[in-house]
Amino acid sequence: MNLGAHRLSEAVFRALAAGGGGAAVRDLAAAQHSRHILLIRGVVDAAAGTRHPQAARTRRAYDLLADVQAHAPAEAEAVIRHPGTGAWARRTLRALHGGAAAPDGGPTRPGPAVPAVPADLAAVAAATAIRAGVAAVVEVPVHEGVVALPTLGRAVLASGGGGDRAVVRVAPRGGAEIVAGDDRVRVPPDHRAEAPGWHGVRRLSAEAGGSGIELLLDDVDAHCLPAATTAAGRLTAAEAARWQVLLDGAWQLLVKHHWTVAAEIGEIVRVLAPLAPPTAGQVSVSSRETFGCVALSAPEDDRVLAVTLAHEVQHAKLTALLDLVPLTLPDTGARYYAPWRDDPRPVSGLLQGVYAHLGVAGFWRRQRLHEHGNAAIRANAEFVRWRDAAAEVVRTLTASGALTPEGTAFVSSMNRTLAGWRGEPVPDPALGLARRAAERHRRHWRLRNGSP
Repeated sequence: MNLGAHRLSEAVFRALAAGGGGAAVRDLAAAQHSRHILLIRGVVDAAAGTRHPQAARTRRAYDLLADVQAHAPAEAEAVIRHPGTGAWARRTLRALHGGAAAPDGGPTRPGPAVPAVPADLAAVAAATAIRAGVAAVVEVPVHEGVVALPTLGRAVLASGGGGDRAVVRVAPRGGAEIVAGDDRVRVPPDHRAEAPGWHGVRRLSAEAGGSGIELLLDDVDAHCLPAATTAAGRLTAAEAARWQVLLDGAWQLLVKHHWTVAAEIGEIVRVLAPLAPPTAGQVSVSSRETFGCVALSAPEDDRVLAVTLAHEVQHAKLTALLDLVPLTLPDTGARYYAPWRDDPRPVSGLLQGVYAHLGVAGFWRRQRLHEHGNAAIRANAEFVRWRDAAAEVVRTLTASGALTPEGTAFVSSMNRTLAGWRGEPVPDPALGLARRAAERHRRHWRLRNGSP
């Protein structure tokens, strides 16, 4: 499979450090695509090198994937770029190395809780073959009676498959079925459709001002979920339709008032993974392992979805940048106060948080100009709250002594952005709301953790 060389220009680095990046984030997305290819090849090589019993099946799957890529590069790229594909490859590679750091620079983790299944690469290959209409017969693993095909959906075998393997048969120019024992599940031509034994991955799309976005609403691929999160389960048709309505409204708002952020989201975000709702409010999560995926509970309205995407795309940008440029030194165990968390954070966590909240503050800085009455006061308060919180953490990071030279330059650029914002006038009622919220959070944090 083909790889490209990736170099981050000084101009792109400066734009990212200032909090933006715009369409230049395409460079980060391209680097992540190459990273996924490296991880997939790493799985194949590690399976062979460790003499894993699935090594031969893994190699056959890789050869099919490479063949489809040669004939239908766009379809192969869509599956290879899929956040679940990258997460699976990284976790599998880590497991094959006994939990040690993966060759892509991932952190050392404890040994895997489940055995490595490198033959799951066959599901990636089968998905690309189905999308491209390339004839193939692929043996794929069955997990608890389910065969999951990334970007397409999953087959639920009525009898549990009668074993740990199934066969995916792809006909020329389209059409596929999954066979395991007496079970036979046909993949519908429209993969999004529900069919007997088949749960398709739904697709969302929105258009505004000549700019469009297409996302997968993936409630079937467990690999898309970051650790310690709970999936919402299979959405009903009505629930999926509600997500479409929310995206329509959020995309209209983003394109109209936050067009640079919209460009970044459109370039990076590919998947929304619905989470179970928390006891109160809304939750959203991004992970280094699932670049391009935002896992989130159903937002209250389209404005909440818009600011959530503005927040999470900052995490995605920074994690992709960290794969190219180290910004922090190794963790010394020091922990610090973060105005948006209930627990003390390491420097790496502080950096992620401040960069995300720089994006949140920027969202409200613009959005407050388009609100009226009490909504305008609340929007101004959100701007002040997160502007000042980010500025406080930038000072903490600068004094920590835990940044690389590039990290120091990055944080200094964030500081310049925030310094400009701190000079902007804000109504007194909004200042009061923001300061009371900040004081309340610090008081509760101290009760829980002691002095920062």
